[in-house]
Amino acid sequence: MGKKRSWPFAEATQIHQRRSRRGESNDKPVLYQTGYGPSGLPHIGTFAEVARSSFVRTAYERLTGEATRLQAFSDDMDGLVKVPGNIPDGDRLLRPHLGKPLSVIPDPFGCCDSFAAHNNSKLQQFLDAYGFDYEFKSSRQAYEDGEFDEGLIVLLQKVDEVLQVILPTLREENRDGWSPFFPICPACGSVYATRVTGYHPERESLSFACDRQADGFQGCSESGELSIRGGNVKVGWKVDWALRWFTYDVDYEMSGKDLIDSVKLSSRIVRVMGKQPPVTMIYELFLDEEGKKISKSVGKGLSVDHWVDFAPIESLLYYILQNPQRAKRLYWDVVPKAVDDYLEALRRWPQVPEDEREDSDLWHIFAGASDVPSYNAGVNFTVVNNLISALGSDDKDLLRDFLLRYDPAIGDFPDVLDNLVHKGLNYYREQVLPDKVYRDPTAEERGLLLQVCDRLEASEISGEDAEKRLQSIPFDVAKEAGIEPRSLFTSFYEVVLGQERGPRFGTFVQLVGKERVLQMLREKVG
Repeated sequence: MGKKRSWPFAEATQIHQRRSRRGESNDKPVLYQTGYGPSGLPHIGTFAEVARSSFVRTAYERLTGEATRLQAFSDDMDGLVKVPGNIPDGDRLLRPHLGKPLSVIPDPFGCCDSFAAHNNSKLQQFLDAYGFDYEFKSSRQAYEDGEFDEGLIVLLQKVDEVLQVILPTLREENRDGWSPFFPICPACGSVYATRVTGYHPERESLSFACDRQADGFQGCSESGELSIRGGNVKVGWKVDWALRWFTYDVDYEMSGKDLIDSVKLSSRIVRVMGKQPPVTMIYELFLDEEGKKISKSVGKGLSVDHWVDFAPIESLLYYILQNPQRAKRLYWDVVPKAVDDYLEALRRWPQVPEDEREDSDLWHIFAGASDVPSYNAGVNFTVVNNLISALGSDDKDLLRDFLLRYDPAIGDFPDVLDNLVHKGLNYYREQVLPDKVYRDPTAEERGLLLQVCDRLEASEISGEDAEKRLQSIPFDVAKEAGIEPRSLFTSFYEVVLGQERGPRFGTFVQLVGKERVLQMLREKVG
């Protein structure tokens, strides 16, 4: 039995097996596709889908030596169903256009041809900023240029078979009149107020009526016949993937677990159309601090830009690479641990055997072993945050001096040192300082913290076991007082540091120095 491969290589193997079964020529590049709905700005989920697809793409190229492509596809012909909550003055600017395709709605920011064009531009800037190798595809352009025409004709010819697949999955009240096609009203421009009243495969057209209404939009009563070519109609969400897969012969696409049913239906429909579905992977969702799905229309959760303000982009790639089948929360508190995990992986890299490196996280992040940076110091993001919190100083030179005394090895990595200090200060100012609340100690706490102060003053902080001896001080004080050590540590954090959690006491003393810790204790407890 061969060794268990990392998930990108496992996915790449499935793609290769699919192509081998179909007898596809190696001259045809393998096509990876990702989807984006431009009803809101691209968020960290969009970034993760492109990044993870890129991991699989790199693994496939290493596995087979074959050429690959990655398309970032924007569904900009979708209709707007609600006003996004994060658009300034959105009610006034967007509500009159509910039900219309995103590609014809005026840009509320006033800088692009449409709302979709604005968000498409942001998507491309977003992906370009992080160096992704991709091709941008617009749904509107594909419809208008006729790229979907062949697939639309097949769908029209096989509409009864498609309905047999879809209708059983719908509620009884939604089945009557359901169609895979959404005509775009030539009079009012709505895509969601129209309904299909007849199919004419012999003329490659359909009849429609614009007489539906829903919350925020109402049909204009126009009716007539439309060619399915040239962007006059689009397909609905349950058929959209099948049309894309059919048209472009997509080999691989991943999606969130909330779209499992859509993937199954699209796979059945593309088979009805006469082709095979791609390899698909379902990943767990990104959640905000409250455990809710991150939404691009609401804007909650941690953005990529914010992450990069606080931490290196590689730490985010490292975080999202870990087990895509496990849900991940994306909010401020995950950043320090993600950075520390990434730095620890860099430290371990030289010890990873050559024959295991391809399956390591760092190999995927850097697309090969040769580009993995060197790092072998004990300073991490948590250490830097603890130091900044203790010193309360914006003086970068002072912070560097403390860190160099704490671990001289960090001097061999000046770029990492500067980056950690710079981003640590950003994190402290925005995420730590606003929540700092110092409280006065109780009489009992004052007595215990004074004992910690006295014993620390009498202690020796040098030697091999110094950190262990320093760490034992609050433990011994708590034990002798008959209280839980955790309770004393909480008192220290809240009284001395103004926060609910904090560093190990021994590490903290070695980091900021015995005299500084004594000064902090005396200022708070006398």
